[in-house]
Amino acid sequence: MSETTTASVSAAEAAENEDKRIGARNTLAITILLVSTFVVILNETIMSVAIPHLMDDLGIEAGAAQWLTTAFLLTMAIVIPITGFLLQRFTTRSIFIAAMSLFSAGTLIAAVAPGFEVLLVGRVVQASGTAIMIPLLFTTVLTLVPERSRGRVMGNISIVISVAPAIGPTLSGLILSVLDWRWMFILVLPIAVIALVLGAIRIPNVSEPRKTPLDMVSVVLSAIGFGGLVYGLSNLGEVEGGISSVSGWAPLAVGALGLALFVLRQLRLQRKDIALLDLRTFRSRGFSLSIGMIMISMVALFGTIILLPIYTQSVLGLDALTTGLLLLPGGLVMGLLAPFVGRFYDKHGPRVLLVPGTIIVSGALWFMTMLGENSVIWMVLAAHVTLSIGLALLFTPLFTAGLASLKPAMYSHGSAIVSTVQQLAGAVGIAVFVTVMTARVTALEGQMSVVGATAEGIHSAFVYGAVISLVAIPIAFFIRKPASNGVDAPVGH
Repeated sequence: MSETTTASVSAAEAAENEDKRIGARNTLAITILLVSTFVVILNETIMSVAIPHLMDDLGIEAGAAQWLTTAFLLTMAIVIPITGFLLQRFTTRSIFIAAMSLFSAGTLIAAVAPGFEVLLVGRVVQASGTAIMIPLLFTTVLTLVPERSRGRVMGNISIVISVAPAIGPTLSGLILSVLDWRWMFILVLPIAVIALVLGAIRIPNVSEPRKTPLDMVSVVLSAIGFGGLVYGLSNLGEVEGGISSVSGWAPLAVGALGLALFVLRQLRLQRKDIALLDLRTFRSRGFSLSIGMIMISMVALFGTIILLPIYTQSVLGLDALTTGLLLLPGGLVMGLLAPFVGRFYDKHGPRVLLVPGTIIVSGALWFMTMLGENSVIWMVLAAHVTLSIGLALLFTPLFTAGLASLKPAMYSHGSAIVSTVQQLAGAVGIAVFVTVMTARVTALEGQMSVVGATAEGIHSAFVYGAVISLVAIPIAFFIRKPASNGVDAPVGH
């Protein structure tokens, strides 16, 4: 063998070894991000079952205890729109360290909180870190993972985003059946700290920071707009408030005005490429259609998460732990299917998954309309598992096709928009389902038993949800896999 041939072989081997090293580094980085994001998202719904325990232990009313969830969602809604700027301005590693440090600090504060006020502060600090982690995960994956493998990796992200909120109530129910509520935070803290240390060492910087000015007017309008909407929707979703609650409608009106002004300002600033949240992402037809379907899917997911426990406990008479265990199989099914769905997407594209997925989700919600005062437990289990299967077919192709439809320069803004829409849609789902239920229960007061009225109210709520789900079916036919350059046709072409 000649010296030239030997040198060529050595160079090829060196290049192959370098590719393997980079591949292993990227896989480890994404794994750390996935684990970290799973842990932080889990805390979004982990408090729901703990409310009665906190009321007894801290001596607070239900309205105050509900703020432990409301404040978390409110902080997420305010911080997430700013992450598009943060991801452009700072390195990947520094953003990760900031996010996990905030979450770990918040978890520690909550674990040692002497009273409600300090616990609330801990939840807000936790939410600040959580809000940054989700767009960071999306942006990093889009940057590191080649297009041919994105479906598989996005399948893992779907596990994080859909399963973590679903099993949160189950996990908290299990913990509270044997331990004090503080253990919900104590058990999470070492996992968060380990992830922080590993990430600080291993997370690569996948983008070049650039000096982007921060428009404070946009930050204020974003906080008013998204914060007002989430707060108003959360108030409408409280059983005590009812559909006529002024405390719910006033923040909604302020939020809608703030959001309108925020959009107008972004349209002006994006001409100079200095928008806080660049709305040119919506020029992509694939992204816009995916966002619409993500909203409908999240409404179904969070509406069901909040309503089924009310049904099982208030109508069927099950306790919190049994309810959590009953809903656990659905979350596990969703998680088990996600990687297979991702691989199927890589081979066949989104439409063959989205069309049956939307039909299954709608069918499950229509089946839930048949749940009544005398329904058996297996009907609840079957309905929830079916819904979970449908959602598993939706999330991975929607996240992948939607974000991959954007130019790389728009990844950070697209990730922030997807995460913001998830929060708003979750709040909408809770508000719509619970408000419709409450209005129906109030109308039936005195005409039948409380259990019967509650069952009728839940029936009405699921009818609304089932009707909304029908909208997604025709949209599914129009979502396609993006072109190989990662950019699809603009809206209207």
